[in-house]
Amino acid sequence: MAEPDRFPPATPAGGQTKADRWRRQREREDRAARWAAVCFLVAIVAALSLFAVYVSGGQVQLEGLALFVAFAGVGLGIAIWVRVIVGHEEVIEERYPMRSDDAEREAFEELYEATLGEAGVGGRRRFLVRLLTGAGASLGLALLIPIRSLGPGPENDLFRTEWDAGARVVDAEGEPLRAEDISPDQVVTVFPEGATGSADSQAILVGLRTDVETDLRQPTVDGIVVYSKICTHAGCPVGLYRAAVGELLCPCHQSTFGVYNGAVVLSGPAGRPLPQLPIALDDDGYLVALGDFVEPVGPSFWNMTRGGGS
Repeated sequence: MAEPDRFPPATPAGGQTKADRWRRQREREDRAARWAAVCFLVAIVAALSLFAVYVSGGQVQLEGLALFVAFAGVGLGIAIWVRVIVGHEEVIEERYPMRSDDAEREAFEELYEATLGEAGVGGRRRFLVRLLTGAGASLGLALLIPIRSLGPGPENDLFRTEWDAGARVVDAEGEPLRAEDISPDQVVTVFPEGATGSADSQAILVGLRTDVETDLRQPTVDGIVVYSKICTHAGCPVGLYRAAVGELLCPCHQSTFGVYNGAVVLSGPAGRPLPQLPIALDDDGYLVALGDFVEPVGPSFWNMTRGGGS
């Protein structure tokens, strides 16, 4: 009696051959690759749409929807790729018999010839990697939006105002002022000519009494001094003047500054004097600035001296 074959050919359930299983697996992977590619393409379109909406003026709801679709497309595409194409199963096959039967060999040859010239797994992988890279680059472009929304850096804007050498001193109506227009104890809110209403350039001009000794920090015109109107504590306008004692008062937190001695802090939470504007007279007798404030105007901050003088 003949001894039975120790390693008979494995016949899967349902009568499927290995070539059939391989073909079905290839079809499954091809479908998954197409779906993953669609997801990546949707992500690219959504990310570019987000950027386009922002550049064209912005619409928060559309931007949020586009960002959600972009991230969802990338996530779903990667999930399909890993789940179906890469897979996680470990397949163990018996080694014997080493030679496939004739039908399986013929089926393999037909399948090989049918797919000859295709990149196969490597090509599919390269294709998906390129799409994933494109989706990532598109998202990177979209993520530049928050950075762009921050706007340009302030550079030295925090240390400079519209005051410049030769700028005439004008009142709130834009009228230039002469020294003879100012009487003792008179207070006028002034600006540089051409920048009337400038928030950081506003200054307060005070007429000085000739019988009071002065100790000022910058060049000035006899009987007149000009200080920044922005309080050095919290940025409120210093708009009250106690003429009897020569003090400027900030109404927000009651910081007081001595007009006759360089606007030093007499009381209150302000940490430094009001910057003084250097002024002179031009050939026509008008008050003009000799330059910008030599110190930053407004509240003190950590790098107050970085900007230097004007």
